Amino acid sequence: MSTILSPGDVKLRDGRSVDFANLDVAATAPCLRVVADAVAELLPFYGSVHRGAGALSERCTREYEQARETVADFLGCRDGDTVVFTRNTTDALNLLARALPADTTVLTFDAEHHANLLPWRRTVHLDAPRSPQEAVTALERALSRQHCGLVSVTAASNVTGEVWPVAALAEVAHRYGARIAVDAAQLAPHAPVDLTALGADYVAFSGHKVYAPFGAGVLAGRADWLDAAAPYLAGGGASANVDGDLGVRWATGPARHEAGTPNLLGAVAIASACRALSDAGDAAQEQALVSRLRAGLAGLPHVEELRLFGPDAERVGIVSFAVLGEDPGDLATRLGRDHGIGVRTGLFCAHPLTRRLLEEATARLDPAAPVPAQAVRASFGLGTTEEHIDRLLAALRRQDVQAPGVQAS
Repeated sequence: MSTILSPGDVKLRDGRSVDFANLDVAATAPCLRVVADAVAELLPFYGSVHRGAGALSERCTREYEQARETVADFLGCRDGDTVVFTRNTTDALNLLARALPADTTVLTFDAEHHANLLPWRRTVHLDAPRSPQEAVTALERALSRQHCGLVSVTAASNVTGEVWPVAALAEVAHRYGARIAVDAAQLAPHAPVDLTALGADYVAFSGHKVYAPFGAGVLAGRADWLDAAAPYLAGGGASANVDGDLGVRWATGPARHEAGTPNLLGAVAIASACRALSDAGDAAQEQALVSRLRAGLAGLPHVEELRLFGPDAERVGIVSFAVLGEDPGDLATRLGRDHGIGVRTGLFCAHPLTRRLLEEATARLDPAAPVPAQAVRASFGLGTTEEHIDRLLAALRRQDVQAPGVQAS
């Protein structure tokens, strides 16, 4: 497996240097060396894609379309599916929202990232479920009462890391004549995302989540809605012909929604990362790190994990938690300056879900305590070690933070 590019040691406030513990991988994953190498190899030949007949243009066009094929293979695309390169997951889901047939109602759960809550024009929102089975049951109940043309769900929560039952949800959606779109931004770096196996109609993910941080993303899935919709952007490449009266015949296929000069380096970077992840490491090792962190947090009297499903639900390498007694932003600053640890604090662009889980976590710790305004999230992947997890736990234990009523030992 390719190594990641790392900053190496970072200097602490006391002058010591330590290996940087990047526990903010869910926000933006570090770049894989093979990805950087693939981009560097192409740079001397950098030229226009789909424009020109010279050697540079020919090579770049070939690299761009080969990247599309690699991504299609990575996602298990079916015959007739299309792969459109976008800026990121948010851009991909907004593209799909623009491409929906008129008056399509979209069903989502209130557990989604804002990228999957905000783009839809006509929506039905279901309460965040307490288990994977409850998600399936709630979807069936909702679709039996109201027709929705599209169901859009996360594959893995960016708040809790919990994996959603996408295949079961897809089966229910199709039984009621709906399609299903999957936000795979947090699952794709950790596990296979196969459109055929999942039964999904569309999938979206970001390059910067899969160790290819070059500002590109993907929307893949059934071509008919995309080919029937007005272009996402109007311009060169999307137009097959423009006459003197500015009558336009639009292209079909991916070009219809990729107007302008495309992000060649981003596409090549994603494709390189997809190839690397197809051969990537040991899922059991990541699960061991998840278990190590969760067990350690459970032993801290002022910390409570955020979770929606039961404690044994399947997870990827994301663990968020509430901390009582200290401002989360101050804590994150201290972890960085004193311990060389990078974490994320906030509501993680999933405000309804995170606020609800913060309230529940605080109630489990101390019903009388004020609810923290933000959560802390530790997320990891390739390059994360046991030492990084242990350093975070030791740093949290050393903080002079105690839950109300708990005596320091």
